[in-house]
Amino acid sequence: MPTSDVLGLVLGGGRGERLWPLTRERAKPAVPIGGKYRLIDVPVSNCLNSGVHRVAILTQFNSVSLHRHISQTYNFDFFRPGWVQIWAAEQSLTSDDGWYQGTADAVRKQLFEIRATGVKHVLILAGDHLYRMDYAEMMRQHIDAKAHITVAAKPVSRDEAGRFGILKHDTSHRITAFCEKPKTAALLEEFACRDDAENPYLGSMGIYVFTIEALVELLASKLDDFGSDIIPAAIGDHRVFAHPFQGYWEDIGTMRSFYEANLALAQPNSPFRFHDPARPIFTHPRFLPGSRIYDVRLDHVLLCDGCLIDGAEIHNSLVGIRSVIGEDVLIRDSILMGADHYDVVDFSESADLPAIGIGRASHVRGAIIDKNARIGANVRIEPFPRGTEIREHDWTVRDGVVVIPKNAVIVPGTVISPDA
Repeated sequence: MPTSDVLGLVLGGGRGERLWPLTRERAKPAVPIGGKYRLIDVPVSNCLNSGVHRVAILTQFNSVSLHRHISQTYNFDFFRPGWVQIWAAEQSLTSDDGWYQGTADAVRKQLFEIRATGVKHVLILAGDHLYRMDYAEMMRQHIDAKAHITVAAKPVSRDEAGRFGILKHDTSHRITAFCEKPKTAALLEEFACRDDAENPYLGSMGIYVFTIEALVELLASKLDDFGSDIIPAAIGDHRVFAHPFQGYWEDIGTMRSFYEANLALAQPNSPFRFHDPARPIFTHPRFLPGSRIYDVRLDHVLLCDGCLIDGAEIHNSLVGIRSVIGEDVLIRDSILMGADHYDVVDFSESADLPAIGIGRASHVRGAIIDKNARIGANVRIEPFPRGTEIREHDWTVRDGVVVIPKNAVIVPGTVISPDA
């Protein structure tokens, strides 16, 4: 199948409230992950590794840093044509309200641009999932089955089923029933169709392939969401098929799932690895020097480039690019996103404005420290019980995880703890 026949379309999401305050100053696809990557790098890299070289990203909130990342990272040349572009929400002659009202509405508002590419198939992806997938296999099944729509699906447990669109299919993988996020025991019982006691359901991964004709026809219905509206409505009179997927896949659109997926990257048996020689995840090349560490104890740590660490102890954590960590610091079960730049001023004499990084003798546990945060000396940060939600100006607790926002300042001696 010629790759020129396929357009990759990444849905960038709305305000990203579930990942706030990481989305306070950036679009959700621009949120850092894995110490040196961005969420958007995952679906875009999967596209490029699958031979899909035209990719559009639909977004509408805080998209400046996302634009910058895309323009600095994904550049093609005359010998390998292709592009990765941002398609932001905008007013047009056909719509006075330019804001996207749902996943399907976002695609509907960009139908002119989609049709202008001349593609035969549209691959619709989410911007907040962590996985590695060969979309070419899905496309082959889609074309061989003469499908109008193909939905990627994975086995899920009963506990997980309520978070997914759940489907049933026949022996040819044609979908016969679909329910978005079933809530009742009766619905769950109806969709338990697999001979797998641990994972008896098939959940939609939010990855779809549409023929351009089916997409245009179904979007004319004015329905706003793919999972809730478009897919269930299409089953009766369109050829809708499931594409089974058995690999690692995680929805990291909530703070707890984002936190746990990042920490898992530091484990020796991590279910996902960013480095794969055959199918790498691409990102912006920064040309940073190697990290320098002095008298440091590291255990189960993913350490990125350009860090300066002196006399610290770090366990089960992720340390992002350009992280600066002072003496006698203890870090456990935490994600440090690092910094966009190094401080060029000596802040050692200022008690009110600590340097970027983690100050001397601070203890950080169960936290996410966003980029360019300034954590003063003798700060103590501890996790809260799961389910705890607190919003302060310079720190937040989401589902028990303490989050220090980008550019925040935590003055020396601050204690953020359920015991404080």
